[in-house]
Amino acid sequence: MAQPLVKKDDDRDDEADYSPFLGIEKGAVLQEARVFNDPQLDPRRCSQVITKLLYLLNQGETFTKVEATEVFFAVTKLFQSKDIGLRRMVYVMIKELSPSADEVIIVTSSLMKDMTSKTDMYRANAIRVLCRITDGTLLTQIERYLKQAIVDKNPVVASAALVSGIHLLQTNPEIVKRWSNEVQEAVQSRAALVQFHALALLHQIRQNDRLAVNKLVSSLTKGSVRSPLAQCLLIRYTSQVIRESANNNQAGDRPFYDFLEGCLRHKAEMVIFEAARAITELNGVTSRELTPAITVLQLFLSSSKPVLRFAAVRTLNKVAMTHPMAVTNCNIDMESLISDQNRSIATLAITTLLKTGNESSVDRLMKQITNFMSDIADEFKIVVVEAIRSLCLKFPLKHRSLMNFLSNILREEGGFEYKKAIVDSIVILIRDIPEAKESGLLHLCEFIEDCEFTYLSTQILHFLGIEGPKTSDPSKYIRYIYNRVHLENATVRAGAVSTLAKFGAMVDTLKPRVFVLLRRCLFDNDDEVRDRATLYINTLGGDGAVVETGEDVKEFLFGSLDIPLVNLENSLKNYEPSEESFDINSVPKEVKTQPLAEKKAPGKKPTGLGASPAGPPSTVDAYEKLLSSIPEFANFGKLFKSSAPVELTEAETEYAVNVVKHIFDGHVVFQYNCTNTIPEQLLENVTVIVDASEAEEFAEVASKPLRSLPYDSPGQTFVAFEKPEGVPAVGKFSNMLRFIVKEVDPSTGEAEDDGVEDEYQLEELEVVAADYMLKVGVSNFRNAWETMDADCERVDEYGLGPRESLAEAVNAVINLLGMQPCEGTEVVPNNSRSHTCLLSGVYIGNVKVLVRLQFGLDGPKDVAMKLAVRSEDEAVSDAIHEIVASG
Repeated sequence: MAQPLVKKDDDRDDEADYSPFLGIEKGAVLQEARVFNDPQLDPRRCSQVITKLLYLLNQGETFTKVEATEVFFAVTKLFQSKDIGLRRMVYVMIKELSPSADEVIIVTSSLMKDMTSKTDMYRANAIRVLCRITDGTLLTQIERYLKQAIVDKNPVVASAALVSGIHLLQTNPEIVKRWSNEVQEAVQSRAALVQFHALALLHQIRQNDRLAVNKLVSSLTKGSVRSPLAQCLLIRYTSQVIRESANNNQAGDRPFYDFLEGCLRHKAEMVIFEAARAITELNGVTSRELTPAITVLQLFLSSSKPVLRFAAVRTLNKVAMTHPMAVTNCNIDMESLISDQNRSIATLAITTLLKTGNESSVDRLMKQITNFMSDIADEFKIVVVEAIRSLCLKFPLKHRSLMNFLSNILREEGGFEYKKAIVDSIVILIRDIPEAKESGLLHLCEFIEDCEFTYLSTQILHFLGIEGPKTSDPSKYIRYIYNRVHLENATVRAGAVSTLAKFGAMVDTLKPRVFVLLRRCLFDNDDEVRDRATLYINTLGGDGAVVETGEDVKEFLFGSLDIPLVNLENSLKNYEPSEESFDINSVPKEVKTQPLAEKKAPGKKPTGLGASPAGPPSTVDAYEKLLSSIPEFANFGKLFKSSAPVELTEAETEYAVNVVKHIFDGHVVFQYNCTNTIPEQLLENVTVIVDASEAEEFAEVASKPLRSLPYDSPGQTFVAFEKPEGVPAVGKFSNMLRFIVKEVDPSTGEAEDDGVEDEYQLEELEVVAADYMLKVGVSNFRNAWETMDADCERVDEYGLGPRESLAEAVNAVINLLGMQPCEGTEVVPNNSRSHTCLLSGVYIGNVKVLVRLQFGLDGPKDVAMKLAVRSEDEAVSDAIHEIVASG
């Protein structure tokens, strides 16, 4: 089909790559497709036109309904040609066009005729196309032919039928499962590809029956598999059986381990590698079990085939993370791979050696890596840098040579991500190895002398301001910092001024020198630099004398700002210059709500420059801190969940209001975020009157009005309701915004003394069942499901009524339950008539819940669903079913 790109003229270096499809247009190709209607067909010409059409389709070109129909009918006329090559192109074209149900009828008879043809190539391709475009009704008519094809003597035909079965299993599983006997017979075939496809299909048919899979593996491990591809599949299925039986078989040898070990002596290299990898990935694998696998992988390291060397070194790299001592025997072979022409192999060899090497081999490795680093791309260099960082933390005494290596490569050419990885590594080593602090800081100082990345320069200066004053001789860093004020852009200069101030605040003996330098910064041509210099000169005080800096100044320079920057910015914008200076205590500390994620994952330990030792809290943490600071809500207990903001007003209205629902065990708090968008008005005593007549289980217990709402300055008012503890109470709430409005004089900004009480109708708000569920995923749903107590499982079937599509029904149930889809099962394949969706979450009361949904089309549009729920509490499993039944 599409030919590889070739040069038109090798003598011209600037000549563009040439493609035979260069410049083709859909309109022109559709015109060419008229050749399909010629009385005397030219097979070669027709094949070329189909090739162009396929190229356009694969490049993302879309055909309109009319265009696709015309092409489809024109292509069907080519069945009258007896040319085998053209017939193959026709099959491919029909598959790519995916005709609609009414169009399929046109080609069905031709395809069924080809399926019973004496020409094997016709039969195989016709089976593939029919199974791709057919629906369940036609499938029952051709099922007999498909069963015969599975056990056909011609391996091409048998393989086509088996592959079609694998695809059909997704849409018509009940029909394919009836072919078990024929598929079982095909597993015994002498043809390698047939055996491979038959085993894959047989396993998929039985995959939900653990006992059947065990029997399949037991029968086939006795030596009836000849195909290397099928043997690789069998090894994977065997590994799965071993994993699943690990929990039940606490003592004694692993089942089927002898089979895996025996595969290490197979004549096919792919089987040997698959077995070795399977052994290394066994849960709780012992050194004795690892030894034979490591031995064959060591032999692969010296193979002449790059793919085997890569596979072996990558597997050993993974083993080295958990069993470094088991890999040490391969170190000599891996050292020879450092000079391998394939840079991926060389990088993996280096990083594996860094994980398995001992303290005595570090210096030798560093010499080898030095020559190696200049030959590889940045992405590989980053991997090496991270491995060196881990090695340094493992052997702290070697920090000097490793730190020198990092500083040397920091001076070499490289992109931003590479340089950032090195800087982050040095920062982590400084934090974790006290002896490395001074040398590490000097390396960073030398780097910013010639650093082209503003972000890295400012981050290093910030880090230097924190760690530099704590060293034995802080004065030696001043020169590097002040150089930045003369030689860098405004952003870096401003960062340097802040760092100088920190040295002056923390080291009293340096304060006079710092004062002189800060005074010079007052004449900078950038206002940010001048403003910072002025601020710090006034903050440090003492006219530069050697006096002790006050604790409040240190807190100002080094402490975290507990005021949201957005609120500070708004307050400064609204501040009118007067005799009374700006009071930072007047800035509201309440968080301005942003539509962020409902719940962030627990943060990892900060690494590198990107994270400060105490980062900002997550949205949920901020909400909890805010609510606990309000006396009326302080005794509500721990916050379970905060919803995303729900808009209660339309865009461009006088007042913008959204609400966040805070869920507690026995209470629900509505946080109304209000913004006044009218410059000539000041709102006072802002409250929301909530009518809960349609929410019978809720009773209002407290509210907190908003005292003042100036123009374009967000504020919050709260209303709290009590509900039965631990119960997912639902209801609908009507909302009315009530306030006193005062006119504001635009010239003076002063509000009138007298105001008028007014109301503004807001949208209704609902508390739904999904509000009581946290979206929390699981990495391995099957394991999580099987470890959950089966006694707490509840299963029932439901009719969801007519739906636009299966995907719409799946999304409706996911939204109703508010749970996290697992393993990508929320995506429904096109034209599917059945689908399984896996969900997980945490229910109010911190109860883990897992849900397995099985959907199927019951008639043209009606959707039926089977719901299986497992949780840590059977009452919660019942509650999930009640939510679905009432939803």
